This record gives sequence, structure tokens and C-alpha cells, in this order.
Amino acid sequence: MDQQINNIRVVLVNTSHPGNIGAAARAIKNMSLGRLYLVAPKEFPADRAVWRAANAADILDRAVVVESLDEAIADCGLVIGTSARDRTIPWPLLNPRECGEKVWHEAHEQEVALVFGREDRGLTNEELHKCTYHVHIPANPEYSSLNLAAAVQVLTYEVRMAALADEGSAYATANAWDVPPAKVKELELYYEHMEQALVDLGFHDRANPRQTMTRLRRLFNRIRPDSMELSIMRGVLTAIQNAVFRQKQVAEHNENPASKVD
Repeated sequence: MDQQINNIRVVLVNTSHPGNIGAAARAIKNMSLGRLYLVAPKEFPADRAVWRAANAADILDRAVVVESLDEAIADCGLVIGTSARDRTIPWPLLNPRECGEKVWHEAHEQEVALVFGREDRGLTNEELHKCTYHVHIPANPEYSSLNLAAAVQVLTYEVRMAALADEGSAYATANAWDVPPAKVKELELYYEHMEQALVDLGFHDRANPRQTMTRLRRLFNRIRPDSMELSIMRGVLTAIQNAVFRQKQVAEHNENPASKVD
């Protein structure tokens, strides 16, 4: 159980109020978790954060501060981002109970991140596209705005309940895959490779991208390829690029056969 707990991190993105960081630290410790990542916080370290953390100041002492969400989740195999509203392109969505169970069970094998956005506007679309799943807390539709620390408390509570339900259960190991899911950093490199291959193929236009890459990201997040599958797909992309290159060489030669050297 300790290893699963250590594989779970709570990520707060661009938090404005240090008091919310302290309150989130308290919520994390209440639910027996211990890892906090802060992405470009507006003010940290801060006395207000320590005061709000109460006896959870040790969580703040160990907090990892990074400049980007990519840094915070690069080594994670599962990333779940909080979303308070419907999106133009629907994404695989979990409720808090499902979120807690998935976080806990997958933490047996890999690093997992629960990502929370800014107090005033949450996560951007680009940040949400980096998440495997979104989670929505079904609050009162007439007053749905949740304090950041309250949202952290709700989701970490569900992780705690999943952990208590799983004590003595063989569920976590019974569903182990032969190769671990690809990490976020691997997926980002794959998306860059795929976009370039599609450009080389003439299928994708960066100047007029529409929603091509967003929908492809959603597809692969839904499939959740493992590291070996992703390696195979990158090999396929490289083969496509090589074929396109050879085809262009042949076309150029046919257009200008006099350039051939005997």
C-alpha cells in the first residue's frame, strides 16, 4: 500500500492564493497521501500557506515546484484533470468515485497524477488535452463553483475510500499488463512525431490545423497504448516518412531526368 500511496501526486497549476496551497496540503494529508506538485504558483513559499496547512506543513516542505505541467506529469502513466464545464470535443470522463478507484488501482504499477487548475478558470484546453481522463465533481448546478482545496478534498477522499476497500484484495495485481502504459513524456514525443509525419504526408496543415491533432490525442488517450505499442507506432511513422521522402526523390528525378549522374 505504501508504494501505491507514493505513486500518487496531486498537481496544482498556477495557484493564485497561497492559502489554497496550504489547505490543499491539509486535505492531502487528511487522506493519507503525501506528494504535492506546484506548477508555477503565484506565491510560494508563503506564510499563509503554512498557516492554512496547520499540521500538514511537512507536505509543503516536500512540495515539488516546477515551471510547466509537462514537467509535473512527464513520468506519469495516468493523468486525470479536473474539468468544471463541457468541452467542444468530449473527453473520456469519470465521476469522483470512478476517479478514486482508477487512481488507486493504477498506482500499483505506475505514477499517477491528479491535476487541479487555477482558482478562477481551471485548466486550459491545452492542459486538459494532456490528460488521460477528465473528472467532474457534480456539484449543485445553481452554485457549482468549488474552492480549490474542497475539490482536492473530494477527490483524495475517493482515493482513500478506494484504498480502504482494496485492502486485502487481489484486484490491483490481477489486471497487470505485460508492458506498462506509455508515460506522458513518451506520448508528447509521439504526438510531435505523428504531427510531423502527417505534415510530410500532406494530410495535415499546421497553418490550418482544425481539430485534427486534438482528436488524435483524444483517440490515443482513450486507447492508452503501452510503451512497446508506442515504440511500434513510432517505427510505423518513421517508415511512412521514409517512403514519402523516396517518393519525392523519384518525382523530382522524373521531372528533371537530366540531373541524373551516370
